[in-house]
Amino acid sequence: MSFARVRALVVVGLLAVTALVFVIVAVLRDSQSNAGTAASCPDGWPLVDLRLREQKDVRINVYNATDEPGRAGSVADDFRNRKFQVKKVGNEKKAFDGVAVLRFGPKGVGSAHLLRAYFLNNAVRNFDPNRKDDTVDVVLGNGFQQLATTTEVNQSLGDLGPPEAPAETCPMPIEK
Repeated sequence: MSFARVRALVVVGLLAVTALVFVIVAVLRDSQSNAGTAASCPDGWPLVDLRLREQKDVRINVYNATDEPGRAGSVADDFRNRKFQVKKVGNEKKAFDGVAVLRFGPKGVGSAHLLRAYFLNNAVRNFDPNRKDDTVDVVLGNGFQQLATTTEVNQSLGDLGPPEAPAETCPMPIEK
C-alpha cells in the first residue's frame, strides 16, 4: 500500500472517531431532554391531555345558539349515530353567527381537536383551564349547516395535524 493511501485512511479514520466523539458528547450533555414534557412545565400551568380519542370515547354536550328551534337535538342525534357519547342537549341564551364554539378543559383538548374536524376547522375553541371534566361543549351557531362527512373529517384531521397544547399549558405524560 502506498503512503498516500495510508495517509488517506488515517485521515478518514480520525474524522470518523472525531464525529463519533462529538455525537456522544452532544447526546450526554443534552439539556433539552425534558423540553415539551410535564417535567419542564412551569409551576401553576395545567397539564393537558393531547390524546386523539376515538368517537366512542368522546363525551359531548350539544347546545343550540341558533335562531332555529330544535337544532341541538338533531345534531346530537347525528353525533350519536357517529358513536359519540352525547350527555346533554340544550339551548344557549344568546345566538351567534359563527359555525360553532367548542368549550373544553385540560382533559378535553384531544377530544376538541377531533371535533374541530367535524366542523372543518371552522369552530372557535374556548379553553377553560379550570374545567375538571373531559366533556366538550359544542355550541352551534347560525353559520352551522351540517357536520362533515367521514372523508371530510379524515382530510381535515390530516390538515390539522396532531393536537397542540393551548398557551400556558403543558402536555400530560403518556401512560404506558
